[in-house]
Amino acid sequence: MAPAIVSRRSDEEALTPRWSGKVSLTPRILFVNIFALALVAGGFFYLDSFRARILDERVSQTEREVALTGEALRAVVPAARPALLLRMARAQGARLRVYDAAGVERFDSRAAGVHNFRLRDPDKEPWQQDAARLLDAMIDTVAGTRRAPLYRERGNAAGRSWPEVRSAAATGRSAATVWRAPDRSPVITAAAPLTAETTLHSTVDARDILQSVRAERLRLSVVLAVVALVSVLLSLFLARTIVQPLRRLARAAVRVRLGRAREVVVPRLPYRRDEIGMLARALSDMSGALRARIDATEAFAADVTHELKNPLASLRSAMDSLAHVQDPALQERLMAIMRDDVHRLDRLISDISDASRLDAQLSRAKFEPIDVAALLDALVGLRAERSPVRGVRIRFDRLNDGPMLVLGEGARLERVFENLLDNAVSFSPDEGLIGVSATVEDECVVVRVEDEGPGVPEEARDAIFRRFHSVRPAEEAFGTHSGLGLAIARTIVEGHGGMIAVESREDRLSGARFVVRLPQVAA
Repeated sequence: MAPAIVSRRSDEEALTPRWSGKVSLTPRILFVNIFALALVAGGFFYLDSFRARILDERVSQTEREVALTGEALRAVVPAARPALLLRMARAQGARLRVYDAAGVERFDSRAAGVHNFRLRDPDKEPWQQDAARLLDAMIDTVAGTRRAPLYRERGNAAGRSWPEVRSAAATGRSAATVWRAPDRSPVITAAAPLTAETTLHSTVDARDILQSVRAERLRLSVVLAVVALVSVLLSLFLARTIVQPLRRLARAAVRVRLGRAREVVVPRLPYRRDEIGMLARALSDMSGALRARIDATEAFAADVTHELKNPLASLRSAMDSLAHVQDPALQERLMAIMRDDVHRLDRLISDISDASRLDAQLSRAKFEPIDVAALLDALVGLRAERSPVRGVRIRFDRLNDGPMLVLGEGARLERVFENLLDNAVSFSPDEGLIGVSATVEDECVVVRVEDEGPGVPEEARDAIFRRFHSVRPAEEAFGTHSGLGLAIARTIVEGHGGMIAVESREDRLSGARFVVRLPQVAA
């Protein structure tokens, strides 16, 4: 018993949600799908790494351009350098400046008329740019991106305040720095040595990088919004197809629990071929079986009441009459009636008790291999040792060699055959013969009990297995049998996975044949 309890607890623990047991299915389905979309939304943070790679490539490109520009300037005479610087500024889209060793500006492409670098004022841009900058700031904060320092212009004599100018002058190699404009677009400054006394400085507004990232983010947002809408609609549809039928089944189950099982129709959902449809049909079948069990219980209770009333009424009448009768002979007759009624009540109560507990006892019984042939042989042998009732003989024919094994409980199966033999003896004529045979057919052990009585009419062959249905011989005293013997026999046989029926004799002689079929098991 203990392992079954442990197994039941482990199953309940495995099926019990640890964190969502009190949450309805609809928000749980929505949460799962939205959580999956949140993972897709991680693409926004991938765009940050995408922007970092592009910016690194642009920094390297700016360093190479300023280095190549410096080499080109060194290759021409000093008088031609201003014109070459203007052409290079236009071609690169950069602001080019030249600083001397003291950091004083000697040339500026913007002062010479090339205005290709201009910072934008965020206060003069439309609200969409404000929303874009706010989104940029949120993503940078969540992703933990390091913010570049704010770009500020230096004076004409403050060339040495540029870190890349100091690095280029000190190392003789090009260097670059990334800055942040007021509108959050990146600004790249690079410097390369021009001569021993001068340094070339380039300033580039890399706004195209920010625009590319924002364009990709907009496309991703549109896709994510469409997918989110479709996912929510599908989640609601899925929740509706799951939750609504379950709620209908739950309401029907509650009505059944409240005791209105007769009026409740549990929906079978025949159009559903999934697990919910299986559950609905299982609950409907269970409800039908429950109604049948309730009806059977009520009918059994009514039959018990009816059967107990007859001997009780007879007993009460005999007791009332006994108080007023003075004749000893009549008193003895009344006492005999009372003893018969008491015996009848005792037999009824015993049989009713067995019949009412039989299903529960069979469900808990431990079945073992039983040799039906040996059981019948012993049973017939014991009856032969006793004095035959009215000279009725019993013959056992074993039609197969070897054991005829079935899984069952020996005492219960013995009661089945005892009831059948008692029934056959009751209907057999004096000096009659009862034939009992056992054989194996189609992997079943088949037992036949034949008598020479009047037989069973075809229209009554099912009714005789009902409780309290009793058709007795005319010469038998009233109340000798309770009418539960064949009902108990059928319950036991069906509890063993078999079946019992009544047939006409094949030899066309008068009498009835009871056939019991039980599943055979290997030796």
